[in-house]
Amino acid sequence: MNGNYPGAGAGMGIDNQPTADVELSGGQKRALRHAVAAIVSETESYLPDGYHVGSELQDGGPTATVAVDPPAGHPVTAGYTPDVDELEAGLDDETQREVAQGLAASAVLQVMDAVGDGITPTAR
Repeated sequence: MNGNYPGAGAGMGIDNQPTADVELSGGQKRALRHAVAAIVSETESYLPDGYHVGSELQDGGPTATVAVDPPAGHPVTAGYTPDVDELEAGLDDETQREVAQGLAASAVLQVMDAVGDGITPTAR
């Protein structure tokens, strides 16, 4: 992904416009943490052992970054910036799923690019 997800980029909102610093309530912060933890968990479910998935919440608004460090190749990241209103109403599970699937696919592609065709098959 490397920032290719439409919501990517710390501090960037819809249409890659900078988001204003917003002070989140305790409930909004918990909702964001819960959504990001769900993205991390779902991303891990798509990947075999050896891939490390982590996240970081940024200050100043509902912005988080989820990253995957594959066993070979470069790490991949995706920004996640839901609307503040969505934090109150409940976050979209489908968007979270798309972020997780995109991150997992990008991480696998990083490994494939790094390793190339030099892998000896273990089975036929």
